[in-house]
Amino acid sequence: MNKIAQSVRLWFAPRRIRDEGATPDYRFSLANERTFLAWIRTALALIGGGFAVDQFLPELAWGVRAGLALGLLAAGVLCALRAVNHWVRCERAMRRGEDLPVSRFPTLLGIVVAVVAVAMVVVVLFGWEGR
Repeated sequence: MNKIAQSVRLWFAPRRIRDEGATPDYRFSLANERTFLAWIRTALALIGGGFAVDQFLPELAWGVRAGLALGLLAAGVLCALRAVNHWVRCERAMRRGEDLPVSRFPTLLGIVVAVVAVAMVVVVLFGWEGR
C-alpha cells in the first residue's frame, strides 16, 4: 500500500497509530491536538469568509465575487484536510522518536490568503460593481 493511502487510512482509524513506537509524553500529544484545532479554526474562518464574500458583496461583479469566494472556500477545504494529515504525521513522528515533519503548506496558505486580501483591497479601493 502506498504511503499516502496508508496515511489517509489513519485519519479514520487513529487507534492504529498506537501500534507504532512508544507513547509520547501526553503534553506533546495534547499540544499536537491544540495545533490541529487551530488549523480547524482557520479553515472555518476561511470558509466563513468565502460565504461572506459571496453573500454580502452582491454589488461586486459576479466573476470577481465568485473568484474571491472560491479562493477562500478552497483554502478552507485544503486547510481542514491538511489539519488532519498534519496531526497524524506529527503523532506518528512523536511515537517513533523522529523529528517532526516539515511542511510548505503554511507558506502556500499564507500566499493564497495574501492574494485574496490584495484582491479585496483593490475591490475596496476601486469599488468594482456588478453589471
